[in-house]
Amino acid sequence: MPELLLELFSEEIPARMQRRAAEDLKRLVTGGLAAQGLAAGEAQAFATPRRLALVVNDVPARSPGSAEERKGPRVGAPEAAIQGFLKAAGLGSIGDASVVSDAKKGDYYLARIERPGRGAGEIVAEVVPDVMRRLPWPKSMRWGWQTFTWVRPLHGIVCLLDGEVVPFEVAGIESGNITRGHRFHGNAPFAVGGFARYVKKLRASKVLLDPAERIEIIEARARELAGKHKLQLVEDAGLLAENAGLTEWPVVMMGHFDEAFLQVPPEVIITSLRTHQKCFALRDVRRTASKARAGERVAGAGSTVGEQRQLANRFLLVANLEAEDGGAAIVAGNEKVIRARLSDARFFWEQDLKKPLDEMATALRGVTFHEKLGTQWERVERIAELSHRIAGAVDAVPEDARRAAQLAKADLVSGMVGEFPELQGLMGRYYAESAGTKPEIARAIELHYKPKGPTDTVPKEEEGDSVAIAVALADKLDTLVGFWAIDEKPTGSGDPYQLRRAALGVIRIVLENDLRLPLGKFLRQCLALQTTTVKSPLGLADGLLDFFADRLKVHLREQGARHDLIDAVFALPGQDDLALVVKRVEALGAFLETDDGASLLIGVKRAASILAIEEKKDRTSYDGDYDLRLLEAPEELALAAAIESVKQDTAAAIAVENFKGAMRALAELRRPVDAFFDKVTVNVEDQRLRQNRLRLLSQIRTATMTVADFSRIAG
Repeated sequence: MPELLLELFSEEIPARMQRRAAEDLKRLVTGGLAAQGLAAGEAQAFATPRRLALVVNDVPARSPGSAEERKGPRVGAPEAAIQGFLKAAGLGSIGDASVVSDAKKGDYYLARIERPGRGAGEIVAEVVPDVMRRLPWPKSMRWGWQTFTWVRPLHGIVCLLDGEVVPFEVAGIESGNITRGHRFHGNAPFAVGGFARYVKKLRASKVLLDPAERIEIIEARARELAGKHKLQLVEDAGLLAENAGLTEWPVVMMGHFDEAFLQVPPEVIITSLRTHQKCFALRDVRRTASKARAGERVAGAGSTVGEQRQLANRFLLVANLEAEDGGAAIVAGNEKVIRARLSDARFFWEQDLKKPLDEMATALRGVTFHEKLGTQWERVERIAELSHRIAGAVDAVPEDARRAAQLAKADLVSGMVGEFPELQGLMGRYYAESAGTKPEIARAIELHYKPKGPTDTVPKEEEGDSVAIAVALADKLDTLVGFWAIDEKPTGSGDPYQLRRAALGVIRIVLENDLRLPLGKFLRQCLALQTTTVKSPLGLADGLLDFFADRLKVHLREQGARHDLIDAVFALPGQDDLALVVKRVEALGAFLETDDGASLLIGVKRAASILAIEEKKDRTSYDGDYDLRLLEAPEELALAAAIESVKQDTAAAIAVENFKGAMRALAELRRPVDAFFDKVTVNVEDQRLRQNRLRLLSQIRTATMTVADFSRIAG
């Protein structure tokens, strides 16, 4: 079958937009073809700085024909109705329609509409221009007299179906079979045929079409060049992808900077190289090893050099051409810019070190956090108080937690964080260590932002991060409560304050450290510290607990847990200890997979169903104790005895967090419940006996409610 080749050639496309644009192009073109009846084969999309390309295999030569029947008005209907039918059906006269006899409704007209298939070229000529106009660029522009918008000015369109040009025009540019190669090494126009020849000719013109190949080449050559100088590449997958998006023919080169700049923290150098020049940092393994043997510390790093964080005064850059001078001018230009950037970084570092963190923290009085939530200083005061209260629950020294919180946001006013916002927290740690602050407090300043995303790590109690845990929890809870209080909650379309991430951060910290944290208690305390007036504090806390339950469902569902079990546990009063909720859910899930669990669930639901029907009919509730004297059948007596035993055993097991034991105790209800329903009739004529048996059924519900609300469990 024919192959479709499409190339959209333009000025440089920003690297961050290329991958998504290629995916959108493939999705929209293949979707448009399928909508027109062309069910094509495999499609591949590619992007370079100057082009988007798409190849679609096995495109059918024509779309299949179609036929449909359209029912018309009855015979003898008014002329207006008949004319409307003819127009809608595309018929020239009523004689072109057939008449269908219907004994009940009378005769009516029927049109049979047949549509022949269309050629693939005709369909492609419609679909591609439409896709080009609809491609969802984050930002786009117009140029010249055009009303058409694209990410950058468009220069050419290649569109070939089975090697033949599919003619159409977009933005004054006609499609054809001519493209260009590398801007400097192969900019002469050349004709292309099929995809294989297209890729081959591009390579001959110094263009590597596949981004994955460019990434592989950059990484391999970077490692090779680093190894040649006995250095180690600082890993950065994002920077690899970005450089692949900036080059069509990547060439890796090495440059130097003054060794004196190594006095600046390594993360600052790495960030400056990456942010300003898209360059890779290099680690000096030899220097690291020698200093480790001497027991020295990396300057400003706050950790032994055994961590191998010592950088080399060299960097790697990726050029987009093979220079005649071997890249000397390119390297020199980058070195000049990097020298200036690192000079700025060193200046910020030296100036920041002259300011005590307490002085920086005081400057937060003039920094607004949110117009309705006050200044950063006021927020820090709240976080400090909440950290002090949380500390006892996470085995942290309360005064250390308070002090860490008081300093945690201080670096926001530093020159370094002003230049590199992504270094907030880390720079605070450096400044704290430089001033001789306790290691636990300095570490908490850096780690209290964690986790920053689903793949980020959390501070760990076993690694001595208890203070960091207290501050991290307080910071996130204050954020959630504050924005909840001013009704800035996440919506289905947006979460501008990243409250879902904050809630997930709390959940992960609690679960991964197995903390016993009464969330409701600390939410209410956090709420009491807010300066914002809240109409319904209790309702707000309950709403936030529901929000945490939803986030916990998402988190556990990714690990295979059932959301209905989370609902069943959260439905119990006072279930705000996330770690215990998860343990209950795990134990409940395992129990329900057993025969006893599955059978008991059926029995509990049957009891609940009977109760619901009878309570609605009688307009009363049968919750409450039964009368032991009215129990007649052996099965009633056995069920009553089992219920009382299970209540005590489950409560005792739960009190010591033995949830598996609670489930084993609950399993003792299975046989008495089954026997009761097999042998005992609930709705007997004797109303006293009937009502007593209904109250006995209610006690099944009460007994299981010590573990979970079984009514919320599916099945």
